[in-house]
Amino acid sequence: MYRIGQIVPSSNTTMETEVPAMLRAREAIAPERFTFHSARMRMKEVTAAELAAMDDESDRCAAELSDAAVDVLGYACLVAIMSRGEGYHRESQKRLLEVTRANGHPAPVVTSAGALVDALKVLSAKRVALIAPYLRPLTEQVAGYITAEGHEVTDYLALEIPDNLAVGAQDPRRLETLVDRLDHHDADVVILSACVQMPSLPVVQAVQDRIGKPVITAAVATTYRILAELGLPPVVPGAGALLDGTH
Repeated sequence: MYRIGQIVPSSNTTMETEVPAMLRAREAIAPERFTFHSARMRMKEVTAAELAAMDDESDRCAAELSDAAVDVLGYACLVAIMSRGEGYHRESQKRLLEVTRANGHPAPVVTSAGALVDALKVLSAKRVALIAPYLRPLTEQVAGYITAEGHEVTDYLALEIPDNLAVGAQDPRRLETLVDRLDHHDADVVILSACVQMPSLPVVQAVQDRIGKPVITAAVATTYRILAELGLPPVVPGAGALLDGTH
């Protein structure tokens, strides 16, 4: 039995459903079993100021999850990391690992931001197109962060939804229409949801099948990295190319 810890924004309603859904789907084809445990950082509006204040709470959350001796710790907010400067996921992961180590229960740390850029490398993606719910300035920061990691962002859609609960209330089927507004002709990979709060899992495989190129999301990338850190084959049926067992 593996204990999966997640640090989530207090208003996040998606990562505690999509990550378990993927790992439950994996349980249907593999012997490993998982339990899920969360700690929360206060955040209601997706603004630079609230994101920075929220991120400052992540050390406390890491210590709390370490109290439960989790086997891996996932920081489930992509934009909170990417809005703090290029390459910040490495600093965050290192610091939170030290928190767990000092608490006597060291656990590998995955950030959604780091997992996403790692997934692009796994898929050998040079060019990407993405959809994000954030305000345009934050979406531009996300695009810039990805660019700084060595990938060209060919196009993006910023849905400009500041309220995090409203982001979580989006109908994932809307993404099937939104992807047609995205210029992904030259993209190697489409990031259908560059946000762990915007629901997307129900349509990942369908969109990938329709557009004929790999489709990932922040949640899918996080799940891949969680499994990799546990030393388990990163295979989840119906969750797109990254988790199809070929990487």
